Amino acid sequence: MNNFKLLTIFILTISLFSCGSNSDKKSSDFSLKTSGDKKEFQLGEEIQVSVLNPKNKEIDSVDFYFEGERLNVENGNFNTTIDLDHYKLGNQPIEAHIFTEGEKQEISKTIKLFNNSSPVSYTYEIVNSYPHDPEAYTQGLEFYKDTLYESIGQYGKSRLRKTNLETGEVYNEIKLDDQYFGEGLTILNGNLYQLTWREGEGLVYNLENFEQTGTFAYNESKEGWGLTNDGENLYKSDGTEKIWILDPETLAEKTFIQPAHHRGLSSKLNELEWVEGKIYANTYQKDGVAIINPENGAIEGLIDFRGLREKVTQHDKLDVLNGIAYNPNSKKLYVTGKNWDRIFEVKIIEK
Repeated sequence: MNNFKLLTIFILTISLFSCGSNSDKKSSDFSLKTSGDKKEFQLGEEIQVSVLNPKNKEIDSVDFYFEGERLNVENGNFNTTIDLDHYKLGNQPIEAHIFTEGEKQEISKTIKLFNNSSPVSYTYEIVNSYPHDPEAYTQGLEFYKDTLYESIGQYGKSRLRKTNLETGEVYNEIKLDDQYFGEGLTILNGNLYQLTWREGEGLVYNLENFEQTGTFAYNESKEGWGLTNDGENLYKSDGTEKIWILDPETLAEKTFIQPAHHRGLSSKLNELEWVEGKIYANTYQKDGVAIINPENGAIEGLIDFRGLREKVTQHDKLDVLNGIAYNPNSKKLYVTGKNWDRIFEVKIIEK
């Protein structure tokens, strides 16, 4: 058999396998059209959605869904209207289940939903400052009963620490195994939860003695960045545009919000802190903190912390702003950074 025949047989074989592998993938006879073919919308707007039927197939019925909510079909024409006034922001799919000629076809179209107002701009005033370990690569910071807890990162140097804010005295500390890069932490129901970066699991401790009592998997997200809680659920950032909401019992990632302002989505949200019903989140390698509505992800404010880094001792290991702690008893807010030698009590002022 010559080389040409061998090549021909090889090509035919590949074609047959390719056809066979795609035989169960049928393209839909329908598509979705949004008003004006827009893909980006803001809260308060209205979307007209219709099913395009270029083959004029007989449609028995259509069910529309948005954020899991079944929508009304208008006038029997297989159209619907979505009033964008109470939905979560971010990338949101519109789905249609079309029943036609004894079969069901499912189609979807993703839109981007942004906030309908720009974030309020804030600056800060330094009220006080306290000592902070300049060797601490701060990843998570949180108060519990007026005592400060800190998660410190980097491979081989990661720690969990309990300290006195005013003096910097370390009350208790444990070192993580070298395989872990410590990230955000939070305290809920007598447990302390600490994230690791790329290891795909969080660590659970007894709050009193730092004895590790368990671990939890990240499920859908791949990394651990920031962590906080609202007294019921845990909120976890992972470096993407998502903040995951964790089940307090199983710690599974049950849903998420996508922080967004009036023009786009935000990512690289790092340290998280719950402050009077809002999530405060600093953006990694930026001197700003976003104030986020946990219900829909709207970024309602931005705090400009530029200039704060210049207030600490300058040295070779000095790194970015990272570390937000709110004391709910005193109503005071504190910020620091990676390898900073000061923690600052700050007052937030609208510009």
